Amino acid sequence: MKFNIRGQKITVTKAIKSYVEEKIGKLDKYFSNPDDLTANILVKVRGNDQIVEVTIPTKIVVLRAEEANDDLYASIDLVLSKLERQIRKNKTKMLSKPNKGNFDAFNLDFDAIKEKNNKIVKRKTLDTKPMSEEEAILQMELVDHPFFIFRNSKNDNIDVVYKRKDGNYGIIQTK
Repeated sequence: MKFNIRGQKITVTKAIKSYVEEKIGKLDKYFSNPDDLTANILVKVRGNDQIVEVTIPTKIVVLRAEEANDDLYASIDLVLSKLERQIRKNKTKMLSKPNKGNFDAFNLDFDAIKEKNNKIVKRKTLDTKPMSEEEAILQMELVDHPFFIFRNSKNDNIDVVYKRKDGNYGIIQTK
């Protein structure tokens, strides 16, 4: 796997770079052709938190994880665990018949940890009335959810407003 490591408000030293490459390089065993992949790693500082964000785009899916800790090396270890858990957890979904050909980039011959059969347990129907983004944020806060689906009065599209980790808000717009 190739690595694209950059720092935000921190200088990425040779020691940090080699530690990241050593740890994230352990993910190679999960891919059939790891040399074709590039892992984008962003190391950043926010307050006392040392944050490591890893994005690995494959042909079919994008693996992404982010972890924060007071210790940078602990953050790297935690993000590696999170990525491995994502791959292991979704092994059965990737092996299912309709999807099987789509995940040729993954080497799925590893021992899976205890796998759960996740299923849909609840469905909701929404009556989306047109509203502004500000009103959607207010509605989201009133129901105390991390996201809210609404019909945007500006463009009459169905959009999603969500609360970001930094406390701000984001909008996902549909076409």
